[in-house]
Amino acid sequence: MRIAATRLLAASALALSATVAAGPAVADSTGTGSLELYPTSVTPGTTVTANTPACGTSGTAAGDASAVGAGSFKLEPTTHAQDAVGTFTVPNSASPGTYAIRAKCAGGAEISGDLIVTLTAAKQQVAPKGHVKTGVGGALGPGPVQTAAGVAALAVAAAGGTWLLHRRARGDGI
Repeated sequence: MRIAATRLLAASALALSATVAAGPAVADSTGTGSLELYPTSVTPGTTVTANTPACGTSGTAAGDASAVGAGSFKLEPTTHAQDAVGTFTVPNSASPGTYAIRAKCAGGAEISGDLIVTLTAAKQQVAPKGHVKTGVGGALGPGPVQTAAGVAALAVAAAGGTWLLHRRARGDGI
């Protein structure tokens, strides 16, 4: 048992060290950075924000979203993490699929990122509210008259059970 646990722990540590050594995945082939898109999965009509640190602290970039039908857009430098940021809107006529959005920095670096277009937005889970109709009832579910009737029925049952147990204990029989 101890040997199996030791082997499992050693395998986990080896896998973790390999993952850390590999570093983060980069989406472009130039190795200078990637074009980050927020959100990455959209429906037609959604505005998408594109940003990249690849253009340097004062660099601009020309974005190209013509693959999805949005045309060109401009990325401007910002003070937020020294990224160049721009926006474009996915046209209502866009078809579902994955599209490569590209940008070219003023310094010549070319970067890209993938945008996923779907027809329906991802639905957020909604927490249930209210009581569950199981037939059992409860103090919060039914009205006050039903609650009072239930309490009275329980009181009668308790009194009757106590009377029967007391009678049996005296030897009167049931």
